[in-house]
Amino acid sequence: MILSKYFNKKSSRGPKVSMSRSEKWSLFFTVFAGKMIGLAIILIAMFTIPGLIGLSANAAETYTAHETASINAINTVWTLVAAFLVFGMQAGFVMLEAGFARKRETVNILIECVLDTAICGVFFWAIGYAFMFSHGNGFIGYNWFFLQGVPLTYETTGVSILAHWIFQFAFADTASTITSGAMIGRTGFRGDILYSIGVTGFIYPIIGHWAWGPDGFLATMGSAGNFLPSLGQPFHDFAGSTVVHTIGGVVSLAGAIVLGPRLGRIFLRDDKDKGGLPAPHSLPLATIGAFLLWFGWYGFNPGSTLSAMDYVGIGRIAANTTLAACTGALGAMILAFYFGLTKGKFDVGFSLNGLLGGLVAITAPCYWVSPFGAVVIGLIAGFVVFGGVYLLEYLRIDDPVGAFSVHGLNGIWGTWSLGLFACGLYGSSGPTGADDSAPLTGLFYGGDASVFKAQVIGNGIITIATFAVAMLLMWAVMKLPHPWSLRVEAKGELGDGGIDMFEHGTRAYYD
Repeated sequence: MILSKYFNKKSSRGPKVSMSRSEKWSLFFTVFAGKMIGLAIILIAMFTIPGLIGLSANAAETYTAHETASINAINTVWTLVAAFLVFGMQAGFVMLEAGFARKRETVNILIECVLDTAICGVFFWAIGYAFMFSHGNGFIGYNWFFLQGVPLTYETTGVSILAHWIFQFAFADTASTITSGAMIGRTGFRGDILYSIGVTGFIYPIIGHWAWGPDGFLATMGSAGNFLPSLGQPFHDFAGSTVVHTIGGVVSLAGAIVLGPRLGRIFLRDDKDKGGLPAPHSLPLATIGAFLLWFGWYGFNPGSTLSAMDYVGIGRIAANTTLAACTGALGAMILAFYFGLTKGKFDVGFSLNGLLGGLVAITAPCYWVSPFGAVVIGLIAGFVVFGGVYLLEYLRIDDPVGAFSVHGLNGIWGTWSLGLFACGLYGSSGPTGADDSAPLTGLFYGGDASVFKAQVIGNGIITIATFAVAMLLMWAVMKLPHPWSLRVEAKGELGDGGIDMFEHGTRAYYD
């Protein structure tokens, strides 16, 4: 068929051209050789021209000084925008906690959140950032105190180090504010000052260094010459299910245990008819607070890339964050409807804490899981919130806003879930984009148990260490004489106007 195209060629202007057999073969080989030469020229151009003009994949990794400065500037602006979103979560926390509390505890919550933020800023500038993010050893950093001697950018991120400090200060402030949630209504204000210094200046940054410091022993775990080299995996916590939420939630549990319940608090074990958490004084305020926290989480999780260039990763993280919050709310709402104290009713409080639990749980694995994984992780987080609230009720631990169930238990669940649901497609985020050459794969996606083991070990070490140190801190402050003791005097809690009038001389609401 190919030969006939040439051997039976017709003239465009006349009858069929008569050619000898040798002429026909000569024409065929001439055309064939021409096509091969053309193909060779195209192939040579494909392999040489892109290299000359800088279009090859390898050439794309080399940037001029101007291009590098532009990338660093974009990433720094992205990190700052994310930091502002995370800092805005403080408004969400104060509304959520105040809404779930009683009227006579509202002013105390407002000033407590302001205090925690102010103390955190000063101590994270003076010592916290140095302990957490500077080089030192596997347990603590020991450079950059008072931000002295810091480089212009943080490590290999290219992000301005002061922008990185602001971003991490917002994270530290979140951990500090989580702590106060379980201690509402009976914590002396001066005692609050003391434990806030302990948490933001020492507990959070030193333990956080283990997982997020450049040489933390959990961050380098599994590599030759470091902790558990045979494991072959470091501990992963993308945005802080363990470092922020487990630490904050476990410290809040220690505080609630040492303080004891609010005076007059009745538990379900004592009276099934009258027991349970006191009714929130303002569910509208709590709901607005929960949505503000959800909004701030779009800085919390996507911002942890520290890279606007990883636009695919940012989009995936934001989608996973959204889905986990949605299914967390649904999971807690469903369980409360069928099995809760308000059986047969749709409970607002559980729904709000369910969405927050979903957000907490997805915070560690958000970069490495698929949207389907986020749906399942969030749904289970809603179940964890419901079970955690009733577990503390059974144990007679007074946690007015569900801080431990939302942040502590779901920080643990979310960290573990990475070892189960990492989908095997995504590796790490970098200043110029994603690097998926070494993706994480969880057990449910065909991976071995190494990732899951690393998550359980890292989270377990941090949880146990945090609880032990926090119990010691809370016990020590509790033993101080009034007014510096952790717990306010009984007359301050039960007197006219409650702790608001006793500690601050004013009420949130005047009739």
